[in-house]
Amino acid sequence: MTYDDEVYGRILFGDPVLQELMSSAALLRLQGVLQHGITGLIGITRATTRFEHSVGTMLLVRKMGGSIEEQMAAMIHDVSHTAFSHVIDYVFHSHEEQNYHDSVKETYISSTDLPRLLANRGYDWRDFLDGERYPLLEQPAPALCADRIDYFLRDALGLGIATADKITWALSHLTVMNNRIVVDDLETARWFGYTYITADQSSWANFREVALYELTAMAIRRGLEIGAIEEGDFWGSDRELWLKLQKSNDPIIMERLGYVSKSTEFVWDEVDSDFVVGTKLRTVDPDVLVGSELQSLSALDNDFATARVTYLDRNRGNWPIRIVSR
Repeated sequence: MTYDDEVYGRILFGDPVLQELMSSAALLRLQGVLQHGITGLIGITRATTRFEHSVGTMLLVRKMGGSIEEQMAAMIHDVSHTAFSHVIDYVFHSHEEQNYHDSVKETYISSTDLPRLLANRGYDWRDFLDGERYPLLEQPAPALCADRIDYFLRDALGLGIATADKITWALSHLTVMNNRIVVDDLETARWFGYTYITADQSSWANFREVALYELTAMAIRRGLEIGAIEEGDFWGSDRELWLKLQKSNDPIIMERLGYVSKSTEFVWDEVDSDFVVGTKLRTVDPDVLVGSELQSLSALDNDFATARVTYLDRNRGNWPIRIVSR
């Protein structure tokens, strides 16, 4: 099978189980689920799908020498993401952890075609639920891992903060030690560390995007309260859920959705805010291979260590947001 990916290029792989996973109903649903949720849907950020990220994470695990089982785990690691992705974390007031998809993963996967597909290949689907079994795929923050690297590189391209050549260069300096993805060069580690913070500022923890996430979450909460939507609708596509909210014609929902626009402006206002919300802050602190030992970038570069801590300290907590115009 040939697959063209914007990060890794044209890839040829022939593992039947990977091809079957890519063609499963559970994975194909992710073609309608955007990595940036609402901001991708309304055109503020690139409309990168969870399907692209899932396949890309598998390709990176493969590139780093991961087993077929770890490649499979990578392929299905995001399958339980709902429509609008992390917007749903705001719906349930878990926006600072952003782990709703993990909390429902076992229940959701049990209802899909994956258990039968994997059983036919001699696998127990439950074996793919524990991220600790797959250290190339998942690592506790702020370490690098395939999941974190793939969505970062994909967004760095989409946000215009990295070129394709720079990403190819960065990938060439990734290596594996102690079953973990590390960097073999201090300059590359600095690039990962600082550019990751830039991506967080530009999108993942961007003031405007967080405000739009919360407004969409307000509309969804209202839809659940009045029965215009139900939790089962989370397991469709972004567009399907968006249209169902629009069709409710509820004045409160329509007011909220009216502000979910590229033209809406927001300001920080501690006196007269429309709502207060926090978000998850994301940084990385790559491990660098120095001789035969690993040291964190922060241990090797005091300036980066200070910059990272300063960024986190300045932005954590709740943000008072006022809607200015639309």
